[in-house]
Amino acid sequence: MVEVEMQATAMVLGGGGGLGDVLESEEEREARVSQMFAVLDQRQAGYLDHEQIEAGLAAMSFPGRRKYALELLDVCDSNRDGRIDLSDFRRYVDAKERELYVLFQSIDVSRDGVIEAEEMRIALSSSGIQVGDAELAAFVQHVDQDKNGIITFSEWRDFLWVYPHEVTLANIYQYWEKTYLVDIGEGAVIPEGIGSHHTLRYLVAGAVAGALSRTATAPLDRLKVLLQVQTSGAGVVAGLWHIYKESGFMGFFRGNGINILKVAPESAIKFYSYEIMKRVVVGDGQDGEIGTWGRLFAGGMAGAIAQTAIYPMDLVKTRLQCYSGPGRPPMLLQLSRDIMVQEGPRALYRGLIPSLLGMVPYAGIDLAAYDTLKNLSRQYLAKDTEPGPLVHLACGTVSGAVGATCVYPLQLIRTRLQAQPLNAVDRYKGMGDVFKRTLEHEGVRGFYKGLLPNLLKVVPAASITYLVYEDMKIRLSI
Repeated sequence: MVEVEMQATAMVLGGGGGLGDVLESEEEREARVSQMFAVLDQRQAGYLDHEQIEAGLAAMSFPGRRKYALELLDVCDSNRDGRIDLSDFRRYVDAKERELYVLFQSIDVSRDGVIEAEEMRIALSSSGIQVGDAELAAFVQHVDQDKNGIITFSEWRDFLWVYPHEVTLANIYQYWEKTYLVDIGEGAVIPEGIGSHHTLRYLVAGAVAGALSRTATAPLDRLKVLLQVQTSGAGVVAGLWHIYKESGFMGFFRGNGINILKVAPESAIKFYSYEIMKRVVVGDGQDGEIGTWGRLFAGGMAGAIAQTAIYPMDLVKTRLQCYSGPGRPPMLLQLSRDIMVQEGPRALYRGLIPSLLGMVPYAGIDLAAYDTLKNLSRQYLAKDTEPGPLVHLACGTVSGAVGATCVYPLQLIRTRLQAQPLNAVDRYKGMGDVFKRTLEHEGVRGFYKGLLPNLLKVVPAASITYLVYEDMKIRLSI
């Protein structure tokens, strides 16, 4: 290992034979490091602080800018004065490139000076990361700047020179993978770069996780809907007793069947809509980065498309959950037919507008809260370590709860519009009428009826979805 590191020092600093694209004179290397420093030193101040580093990373369209700016400052700032001068930066680059070269050599088993896709697959597998053809191709293509199918050391180095953490292949791949995720609301995260090779398996894993999660939290969902449509005062305990008294234990699961049925089509539409919107953002045939806000826009639009497509199923579910007529509630097909015949096709989309209005704000708040919480969590972790699965789950749970609380009034308005039949007494005229009457008769607190059971289901729903999804990925070899 010492011999390899000595060779790496010689190679990276320009002294010794080996990889042609690594060799550079001392003057060439100094010019390259100075240029790297200048990229971050946007104000040409001669030093870097976290704001300058963040601005430089922004100019490079680098994801997670603030997080990596603070971490890069912490690694490079040897005298702890909050600034990085050129000598500090040079020491960091020297050490980082030595680490990168040692890892590069360990992956390049054929010793031909380049990393091929199959060598990357073997190395990832040895690190405990199993990837499919599409995921591997996406990773290699991202690092491969000239798109010739192989990775040279200069491409490897240029891809990772601002990565401040310990250089291991597992860390590097997880860093790349985490910067290409998007959350679009109640559905699960959409991984970037999923090709046709594994799309069906991801959809199956997501559908099974979603079905089990929704079944486990169905009583809380039924209680939430019941409280949302109540214009008079009603508490959680009274709501639970009403459901049990009216329909027994199975009453807590009314509407869950259609809730499960819509998981697969909703996930499929989200996946494919996201891929289409991603091409719209980047430009068809282009190979640029979509960026955080691009992912947010594409994810929000994909969620809106999926929500619009499956919305009639959501409305029928709400009607089933709110049914209070004599005898047993109608069968799913009969209820759908009755709505179509008696109220017309437009009735199936009643409440869609407030549902769509809440989608993008939810995604934005969720994403911002998630990133903030994840960055805060690093203050309590060992240096140069990334948050683990449980931290990600906790951050996602809290951020989802914050996002859901912020847009909850729109969800309540949607449910009230969904629940009322055409012949309802004192029928709402539209979204504005629901808002006005709720505020007049129930006050601001009226917009948050059912919030408690909604928040109570966030933790078990997120936990079950996460655990089942990860288990299904293992079972399906993805």
